[in-house]
Amino acid sequence: MKLESLERGKHAQITAVDWAAIAPEEGKRLRALGIDVGARIAIAHRGIFGGRDPIALLIGRMTIAVRRVHAAAMTVEPL
Repeated sequence: MKLESLERGKHAQITAVDWAAIAPEEGKRLRALGIDVGARIAIAHRGIFGGRDPIALLIGRMTIAVRRVHAAAMTVEPL
């Protein structure tokens, strides 16, 4: 399932990332923040307007915001 489809509060593990769908500089930033295959994440919040951007992700004790297009490039497996 794609990360953008994960329900709020559900925990998952990233199983694949389509790095070709993400701009190289944005991919570098996401990797530096710990988003890569094997990372355990959960959706904390979603934006409330329009495309529901951004999506707030919990990674360990850190909360980061990603765009919906980035979430669409990530495949996750619910835990």
